[in-house]
Amino acid sequence: MGVLDIVPAGVLTGDNVRKLFDYAKENKFAIPPINVTSSSTANAVLEAARDIKAPIILQVSQGGSAYYAGKGLANDNQQASILGAVAAAHHIRTVAKAYGVPVVLHSDHCAHKLLPWFDGMLAADEAYFKEHQEPLFSSHMLDLSEEPKEENIATCVKYFKRMAPLGIWLEMEIGITGGEEDGVDNTGVDNASLYTQPEDIYDVHAALSAISPNFSIAAAFGNVHGVYKPGNVKLQPELLGKHQAYSSQKLGGKSDKPLYLVFHGGSGSTKEEIRTAVENGVVKMNVDTDTQFAYLAGIRDFVFKKKDYLLTQVGNPEGADKPNKKFYDPRVWVREGEKTLSARVKEACSDLGNVNRL
Repeated sequence: MGVLDIVPAGVLTGDNVRKLFDYAKENKFAIPPINVTSSSTANAVLEAARDIKAPIILQVSQGGSAYYAGKGLANDNQQASILGAVAAAHHIRTVAKAYGVPVVLHSDHCAHKLLPWFDGMLAADEAYFKEHQEPLFSSHMLDLSEEPKEENIATCVKYFKRMAPLGIWLEMEIGITGGEEDGVDNTGVDNASLYTQPEDIYDVHAALSAISPNFSIAAAFGNVHGVYKPGNVKLQPELLGKHQAYSSQKLGGKSDKPLYLVFHGGSGSTKEEIRTAVENGVVKMNVDTDTQFAYLAGIRDFVFKKKDYLLTQVGNPEGADKPNKKFYDPRVWVREGEKTLSARVKEACSDLGNVNRL
């Protein structure tokens, strides 16, 4: 039995998201969420998933959403980020089914200061639901890990009560992911904050499970955003097993892995760390830093290789009157970035065991 025997191709919502994550947990693989900033990057990710027969998560960040709408737009009230996220969602919904793979359409880290962005996306979900009986997005993330635990949980509960009736999955973070990403800088946080305690995880589970089972927890186990050499960050993915065991015991032992866990700051991790995380119930692992570089690599290499064909519109090593349009046409060099991004997505899926799963 494969994923397509359980959920359909295209954007998933409601219980279908949970069914996908249940299948991943039971079969010990995870799905990489890839940040997309344009139709080009979104299509490249979908192409990769189709080629390796795998479900995939496409996600937008607050900054990436603003870029999707256009850097020339004002964003003082998150209006460009809201518009770009909605535009990305509609594009992905339009093309996803044609690629024949299940897609989770997700929004990434939303800190307290970015809640107006979250509110705008949720309003778009509600409007879409009225017309289509499902939300625009599959899931959203609230990252209130910098707030006190009680405030973090209370805010998640408030939003989840609004999201659950629409069929939207919630991802929340407790414990801080170090490093810097998309304007949120945690490079100077206390090291102890990078490791979440089992009691905190259970408190989240108890509060959110009273509303719906459709949520996941990004628990910190030494995670850091950005790229780093393996060994330079002290990840302890075995802690995730302790979180599962603690919550399982509190819940009466009906499931040995009752939690849906998320691994942030996955770029640069060793394959052993990834394997341990997946074995302990991680169903989603972020690799944004690596995929950004991969998209650049194809374009960079094309420009270096074809430099003499890109200096002028006419004239190249083949002759002073030879046109260069077939080299500087954006469809040519942007495509090279799509190819290398797609290859890196396939590698991430392979690392997580997410290949030939349809």
